[in-house]
Amino acid sequence: MELPFLDAGTLRSLVSWRGAIAALETALAQGAHLAGGPPRFAVAQAHGELLLMPAHNAGQVGVKLTSVAPGNPTLGLPRIQAVYVLFDAATLTPRALVDGTALTTLRTPALSALAVRGLARQDAATLLVFGSGPQAWGHVHAVAAVRSLATVRVAGRDPSRQAALIDRLRSEGVDAVAGTAADVASADIVVCATTARQPLFDGRLLAGHACVVAVGSHEPAARELDDAVFERAGRVVVEERGTALREAGDIVQSIAAGVLDAEDLIDLADLPGLPPDPGIGVFKSVGMGWQDLAVAEAAHAAWSGTPDATRPG
Repeated sequence: MELPFLDAGTLRSLVSWRGAIAALETALAQGAHLAGGPPRFAVAQAHGELLLMPAHNAGQVGVKLTSVAPGNPTLGLPRIQAVYVLFDAATLTPRALVDGTALTTLRTPALSALAVRGLARQDAATLLVFGSGPQAWGHVHAVAAVRSLATVRVAGRDPSRQAALIDRLRSEGVDAVAGTAADVASADIVVCATTARQPLFDGRLLAGHACVVAVGSHEPAARELDDAVFERAGRVVVEERGTALREAGDIVQSIAAGVLDAEDLIDLADLPGLPPDPGIGVFKSVGMGWQDLAVAEAAHAAWSGTPDATRPG
């Protein structure tokens, strides 16, 4: 049988935002964040780097191969490109290839939405998103799957890309407008999905009930959130504590500054069992291989006709 390739359009038709959220929630409940595979492996290249993200569970094994080429945008190419390979766990027979870029655009926002569901107020209606790329777009739709958004503000460094994302969202029925860093003061939910290496806004301006999500970096030297965000936060949630302490610059630097205690970090898997907290809630993610595997497995199950709760409906 020919190895199927699930391209971006096929992936979106097989797994909805809610379906991706459900697949990740199931994987978390099964402990995937603790036993799903080794850390990402980076290989430096002349014009960027290659990232390998393997993961496994009882039924499937997978690996995402990602290239990061900072100079690509000037050539009209994506900065990040990827392909995912899914294998059967028992025989290690390849089962499918998946568009890894589209997979990342689906799983990262879906994981954030899972956190938003546990951190944001039920009546949260205003979203401010920093960024104008695929992750910013995906987060708008994923957050909208768990909260009824009335207004979406987009803050981007490049005015043309910011306008393009706003136009795209409006064409999809989203009430999107241009925003700035000052809008954090009135935002119920703030999403940071950028390549920034320094904080994007003054954390002292955040509303006292805000939910803040940061997904833009996986390097200890890079951060999107300042110390004030963590100093004010009532809860700081991460995918898995050890991974955050190794890769999440926002976390690492705030601990070094003495405004955050590593022991106070909450694994996302433990969030559903906690009582509501009316204060500021923060979710910092760096991306882990088990997340790609969970969504790729759901997509392949839907493609092959295997009964699966993550199929769009």
